[in-house]
Amino acid sequence: MEFTRGEIKGVEVRAVTKFLDDRGWLAELFRHDFLDEEVHPQMAYASLTLPGIARGPHAHVDQTDLFCFLGPGNFKVYLWDNRKDSESYGLKQVLFCGQDNPKTVLVPPGVVHGYKCLGPGPGLVFNAPNRLYAGKGKKGPVDEIRFEDDPDSPFVMD
Repeated sequence: MEFTRGEIKGVEVRAVTKFLDDRGWLAELFRHDFLDEEVHPQMAYASLTLPGIARGPHAHVDQTDLFCFLGPGNFKVYLWDNRKDSESYGLKQVLFCGQDNPKTVLVPPGVVHGYKCLGPGPGLVFNAPNRLYAGKGKKGPVDEIRFEDDPDSPFVMD
């Protein structure tokens, strides 16, 4: 399948404002009044990615991800709408986020996504998904469809 560039329905990208003072800065990552209740976070985690390294692409059946790219590090974020019932099915969206362009990115179920750290050093990513990884007590199935090891995958991160 060929994907064309465009904005994907259901993906929400918000600029993150850093409030600076003599102590440093503060940024709001999540507020209940920013998001619909069905995508309110159930957990949160942070990951550090080394320059030149990619994570993904993968998708979820039920989970919505709320990624926060604040820095350190900059990222190229890839999104593909693989939802056959979506108005934006077949579109690919690419974002540049991180220390130079802080953003939150809400990724709905069925949207294939991945990101690559561009540097200048390691990049920090915060995620607050609306589902627990592997369910309550980590005793359920993992909601993840992985594409990174498929040589025939149409989801290519350059």
